[in-house]
Amino acid sequence: MKFTRRASANWKGTGMEGTGTVSTQSTVLNQTQYSFKTRFADGVGTNPEELIGAAHAGCFTMQFSFLLNEAGFTADNIDTEAKVNFEDGSIVSINLDLTATIPNISDEQFQTIAAAAKEKCPISRLFKTEITLTAKLA
Repeated sequence: MKFTRRASANWKGTGMEGTGTVSTQSTVLNQTQYSFKTRFADGVGTNPEELIGAAHAGCFTMQFSFLLNEAGFTADNIDTEAKVNFEDGSIVSINLDLTATIPNISDEQFQTIAAAAKEKCPISRLFKTEITLTAKLA
């Protein structure tokens, strides 16, 4: 499978006082606001780090589901939170926190599949930072 996805950003003004928008090809994000305040403080809008977290959580969760299916399991529910840790101008780590309800799976099988999903997830493979995983079977 081969494809390209598009996203764009626009910025007006200085780094601290300026404002910008981000948009995606799907239009789920359509001129969504971001700014210094939404990135480094609290404000209405998004920021690059939370978008990375959303992409990573979504990709990992889908990869986990595919690997579960390959092993003969189907989850009733999968929740993943990605915590993107920013320090001194760099993303220093990402913590994936997985909780899932999966009938008839052992904790050992669950942990093995979760670890494989972390390694195979295309977004995980993109980053050159530490990625940790905590996995809980509900």
